[in-house]
Amino acid sequence: MKTPFKNIEHVFRLNRFMVWAMVITCGLVCVISVTLMAKAQREVLNGAFVVNGEGEVIPLTWVDQRKNREVEALAHLEQFHQWFYGVDAGSYEKNMERALWLGNASVTALFQQKKADGFYNRLLQYSLVQKVIQVDSRVTLEKEAYRFETRTLIVIHRGAITDTYELLTTGRLIHVDRHFPHNPHGLLITEFFEKSLRKIEEHEATEK
Repeated sequence: MKTPFKNIEHVFRLNRFMVWAMVITCGLVCVISVTLMAKAQREVLNGAFVVNGEGEVIPLTWVDQRKNREVEALAHLEQFHQWFYGVDAGSYEKNMERALWLGNASVTALFQQKKADGFYNRLLQYSLVQKVIQVDSRVTLEKEAYRFETRTLIVIHRGAITDTYELLTTGRLIHVDRHFPHNPHGLLITEFFEKSLRKIEEHEATEK
């Protein structure tokens, strides 16, 4: 007698085959995925670390970030010293406004002190030009706030007379929000201090 239903045993056999096929397929996918992930992890670990000069193993991302921080810190200090100590009648006010964006109250206090002492008035009154010709900074990046020391060579033109001075400044750098175009590096100078200022004699300049 014919029936519209298939043989129940055949149906069970087909279902069992489908289940085993799915289990085997999932197992193969898992094995292949785990193998590929393990291989990728080994490659990343082998290339993600470097050894510094003291034999310490350092993550490569840290090295890249440190290099970037150093480049930005040096550029920030270079720009600040150029603006803060580059003084002439034409660019004095504009440069000071720019420089004050790069430092905190310690920079503002020094500016106000120089202004009260008549420093800028004397430069402008006698048409003197104070120009920064070299900025060399050293920054310690072990931990924030970053300590720095900067050596700046300043030339002051008094008509036909030119004097060169060496200025040493110190301070710290902290991270702040980047502000374009006023503070593109996202750093702020704190604890700013003029450590020493001396005139470079002619024989020193000749030797250099």
